[in-house]
Amino acid sequence: MASTTQHADVVIVGTGHGGAQAAIALRQHGHDDSILMIGRDKAPPYERPPLSKEYLAGDKGFERIMIRPEAFWADKGIDLRLGAAVTGIDPLHHRLTLSDGGEVTYRKLIWSGGGDPRRLPVPGAVLPGVFYVRDKADADAMMEALSGGAKRAVVIGGGYIGLEAAAVLRKLGCEVVLVEMLPRLLARVAGEELSAFYAEEHRRQGVDVRLETGVQAVLGEDAGRVTGVKLDTGEEVPCDMVVAGIGIVPAVAPLIAAGAAGSNGVDVDFCCRTTLDDVYAIGDCAAHANDFADGAVIRLESVQNAHDMANTVAKAIMGDKQPYHALPWFWSNQYDLKLQTAGLSLGYDQTVLRGDPETRKFTVVYLKAGVPIAFDCVGTMKDYVQGRKLLESGVGRIDPALLADTEVPLKDLL
Repeated sequence: MASTTQHADVVIVGTGHGGAQAAIALRQHGHDDSILMIGRDKAPPYERPPLSKEYLAGDKGFERIMIRPEAFWADKGIDLRLGAAVTGIDPLHHRLTLSDGGEVTYRKLIWSGGGDPRRLPVPGAVLPGVFYVRDKADADAMMEALSGGAKRAVVIGGGYIGLEAAAVLRKLGCEVVLVEMLPRLLARVAGEELSAFYAEEHRRQGVDVRLETGVQAVLGEDAGRVTGVKLDTGEEVPCDMVVAGIGIVPAVAPLIAAGAAGSNGVDVDFCCRTTLDDVYAIGDCAAHANDFADGAVIRLESVQNAHDMANTVAKAIMGDKQPYHALPWFWSNQYDLKLQTAGLSLGYDQTVLRGDPETRKFTVVYLKAGVPIAFDCVGTMKDYVQGRKLLESGVGRIDPALLADTEVPLKDLL
């Protein structure tokens, strides 16, 4: 166990997109002092979104999802301390204690800890064969189960992670039952048009989609392996594996214990500073007032948010304090469909359907008091690109009939 104290000018906790980009941006903006990245993951920084898509499907090997080649970090003088978690923060003395027994001191701390998968709150949830898709080890374990003969899966959760996992499992030849407690898929992030489209698409691809259905227990044999799932209807669905995608819990316990403000994640200001001196937070765990949500304090679980917050913090540390202001965007790959989202549909009061879902190419426009606030684009790249520009321009009210007319390019509505 390490016992010596290590020091770095800037310590970054987390080796995902946010942490990696923070280190890269610091070097790009002229920071020439020491940088240390600390990660619970044992692998060097890699992209998380492909874990439930191309990586799980076997279409991309690990080398292709690495954020930079492994040698990059040493070449840039960025130290990596992998396989270690931060267990405590002493904000007065700028000191971290680690799970490997070591201590690290810092001048500035950037917390990019992300989140941990929300665990199933039912009996049997810890049985072998219950999987979450949050890191490489999770995806590797799923791949091992599949190569070992698992052919029947129950996916719990109808959000993006669950739907992406279901799509990959179908591609790999598994029977899939998808269970969602709410009345529709993607209920928290999308309108009814998109929900209905993806429910129909997954059913067309052979997924048994069960809406308004909960889980009572995960069932297992005497040896402990998963054998099925008991639904709240009393039905027992046999399976070889369970994949749960029911959200994340922000990984901020050491920050909160050290006195940082926060309830849903950790609170940050316009430059992503926490209430602790010299401590910043970025990415999934950072609760911030978002300009594209009418100033509401929210957390955004997206690569875009992590990347742009990292740039904001790097500039702030280098003396260029610019408020975080970036249009949120997301994407999801399911089967041969690519969904691209621009903006936040929070609080929308009207939707406009642009195109025909039957063609598998269409856009849903979200309006609030007549003003576009978000676009969900399925196979409509032009709408996505032009919709982003509309939102970034701060466009006002637009006639819904013009938005619905596919003969009218969105750029003409600027």
